[in-house]
Amino acid sequence: MHPGEFFYKNLMMGVQLIEQGRLNNIEKFVAIGTVCAYPKFTPVPFKEGDIWSGYPEETNAPYGLAKKMLLVQAQAYREQYGFNAIYLLPVNLYGPHDNFNLQTSHVIPALIRKCIEAQQQGEQEIIVWGDGSPTREFLYVEDAAEGILRASESYDGPDPVNLGSGTEISIKDLAEMIARLTGFTGKLVWDTSKPNGQPRRGLDVSRAEKLFCFHADTPFEDGLHRTIEWYRRKR
Repeated sequence: MHPGEFFYKNLMMGVQLIEQGRLNNIEKFVAIGTVCAYPKFTPVPFKEGDIWSGYPEETNAPYGLAKKMLLVQAQAYREQYGFNAIYLLPVNLYGPHDNFNLQTSHVIPALIRKCIEAQQQGEQEIIVWGDGSPTREFLYVEDAAEGILRASESYDGPDPVNLGSGTEISIKDLAEMIARLTGFTGKLVWDTSKPNGQPRRGLDVSRAEKLFCFHADTPFEDGLHRTIEWYRRKR
């Protein structure tokens, strides 16, 4: 949806911020990329060196490529101007304060909202996109913030660095877990007319641990529980 808008806005935001950072002589710029920048069929776990080995998954390609250009810019500015810009590649994030709008949300907040609303309205099924076979890795928002902070304090290199939990889960298992944690006991109906997206996503997170001692501490079920409870309170 809106691939041109996604490409233009993400590219322009990032490019201008890095350029203004250089012009204003800031000491360090932390550029946040996206797992969508990786090629569609990247071997799992995704290693940072594979980021240029193919074209991204088609539905995310304009966004992923726009964000990947910030890596090019950061490295080019480092070479020409000595500008200290680092580039981080976080996997899919989740947690309290996420976007729960069903038209624009990602998979975890969408499933949480669908399950809770189905319970409240007495509905016996929810629709889930795809066939459940793709895998994803998720990083709790507080862990992501910790990783970004550690990198900003301790990493000054040109190479991209993954931020993730190191744990992969299928969308089918994810949907079943969210249904269990929300108490939804109805049926999950898989809408296979909708795209699955990238077949697998799972990061090699060893570089972050080596370079700035980061590893995710939040168990996945704990993070989901906190996100569900936040949504129940705030919805």
